Amino acid sequence: MNKATTIPGSARGPVDHEVRDQIISAAKAHFRLYGYEKTTVSDLAKSIGFSKAYIYKFFESKQAIGELICANCLGEIEADVRVAVDSVERAPEKLRRMFKVIVESSQRLFFDDRKLYDIAASAAIEHWESVRAYEVRIQHMLQEVLRQGRETDDFERKTPLDEAVNAIYLVMRPYLNPLLLQYSLDHAQDAPAQLSSLVLRSLSR
Repeated sequence: MNKATTIPGSARGPVDHEVRDQIISAAKAHFRLYGYEKTTVSDLAKSIGFSKAYIYKFFESKQAIGELICANCLGEIEADVRVAVDSVERAPEKLRRMFKVIVESSQRLFFDDRKLYDIAASAAIEHWESVRAYEVRIQHMLQEVLRQGRETDDFERKTPLDEAVNAIYLVMRPYLNPLLLQYSLDHAQDAPAQLSSLVLRSLSR
């Protein structure tokens, strides 16, 4: 995962600081070896030669460190989806791409590294702010696509926009949430095309 670009509210100190990057790097290494739940702030402090008190100058808790890693992970998925959506012009194809890339990117990031999956699972269970913000941004992206489709007469206009967005998001959600996605992996290859086709038929004029 790339260097942090989003600082959760529970992080402390300057955004651009090499110590913060050291802590995040050490945290990811420990999480990969031992899992998120089994790693403590004391473990991280020992691995980089800092005192626990010094780490607390930058992060108020282990969750704050996990939030930053999680935010970066979700940011990668969001960036993949944005590129896919922006690469085509017509709203129906944007929606198809959105379904496809959400599944592919989520599966890759959540499950290629099973130890980092622990962070995503904790984030989903505890409704971390990074997850809530990500879900809101995905819904806004979906709203943009639906609005464009209505403007170009590709989609019906009778259903209130917010109602349509919420309904389609509920269809997407099992592939956005790592706890739900783990039970849908057997269908992950075919699901994006099938679900997006079903949604598009419901949106047709």
